[in-house]
Amino acid sequence: MNIGIIGFGYWGQNLVRNFKNTKNCNVTHIAESQKERHERIHKLYPDITISTFNQIITNSNIDAVVIATSISSHYELAKAALENDKHVLIEKPMADSEKNALELIRLSKQQKKILMVDHTYLYTGAVQEIKELTDDGSLGEILYVDSIRANLGKFQSDFNVLWDLAPHDISIINYLINEKPISVQAIGKSYTKNELESIAYLILHYKSNKIIHLNCSWVSPIKIRTMIIAGSKKMLVFDDLEQKKIRIYDKNFQNNITSNDGILEPEFSSKEGLSVMAEDFVNSIINDKEPLSNSNLGLEVVKILEASQKSIKNNGEKVFL
Repeated sequence: MNIGIIGFGYWGQNLVRNFKNTKNCNVTHIAESQKERHERIHKLYPDITISTFNQIITNSNIDAVVIATSISSHYELAKAALENDKHVLIEKPMADSEKNALELIRLSKQQKKILMVDHTYLYTGAVQEIKELTDDGSLGEILYVDSIRANLGKFQSDFNVLWDLAPHDISIINYLINEKPISVQAIGKSYTKNELESIAYLILHYKSNKIIHLNCSWVSPIKIRTMIIAGSKKMLVFDDLEQKKIRIYDKNFQNNITSNDGILEPEFSSKEGLSVMAEDFVNSIINDKEPLSNSNLGLEVVKILEASQKSIKNNGEKVFL
């Protein structure tokens, strides 16, 4: 199949590289509005044609489009691509509102096309390993998750830090936990000229006793990618910046009892998650099957993000989903 990629920025370059190395597909066209990037495209991929978005979606030889642009453009671009009979993969988050996400899902079903969201972490060996551990009961009941995703920049111009960074952790949590949150609370502050929140804290509440806390920041002096998952049997630390990304601690705090201090560092696939994601998109189209990071999962992430924005604007008031 032939694929056109929309956007050759930081993430678009990674998408082109991975789709170029994916079986059963060929990246034939790239749309990039910033002309200073065209020379780099020609140099790296002389076989790929630089086109406009409209030229790509009206090209009958192109089967699917991959959208790697700003959040505010996701809905309009994906809508136009679906209306022109293309399968669509959208960089996270799927859309800028629940309403627009639902419309894309409706349109994809009407057109009988795959609509997928690039929640890359779901395809990493680390998250797949954690999924096995949560599903087989090794950790026990998940009691809480505490996650920090922080760095200095890259500042976005259209949406705040939660829309930029939190989709990674929300998608992971929704994938691991077989329970949807019933409400959210969020607070945030802006330290940039555009007044978008550059640091924010999000809490997800559940019917069960568990609680999820996310700390997202563009204004940290150091880069942090750490998630603590506390189970009733064992506790797990996922640090994406470490060589040994997963550490399982043989500890729990049920009934105030702490077991021994044994630490397990499981082995798992080191294959690039983005490569596995690209394979899933292509195979889903070929086999007409639902991808792992499907549009319904993308919708749930957008619902939480939209509710968190309402909570921030209302001084951390609880917003029910």
